[in-house]
Amino acid sequence: MAINFKQLAVGDLATITGFVPAGKAYRKRLLAMGLTPGTQFSVTRFAPMGDPVEIKLRGFALTLRKDEAASLMLERQA
Repeated sequence: MAINFKQLAVGDLATITGFVPAGKAYRKRLLAMGLTPGTQFSVTRFAPMGDPVEIKLRGFALTLRKDEAASLMLERQA
């Protein structure tokens, strides 16, 4: 079941399943940052106002704005 970043909390694990069709503006940028389908990540923290969000994937931390993160289709992992 596809979810978005708003449904994740700190400590949650998720896998990227694809990109939303409306997110073409960010797609190339996200791919260049290593956010490819099948990549698993954990949510490290949210900024006090909720933007940006920090995730950990492939051994490094990455910070994304809400607009960028909304372009990803995700699946929560157990």
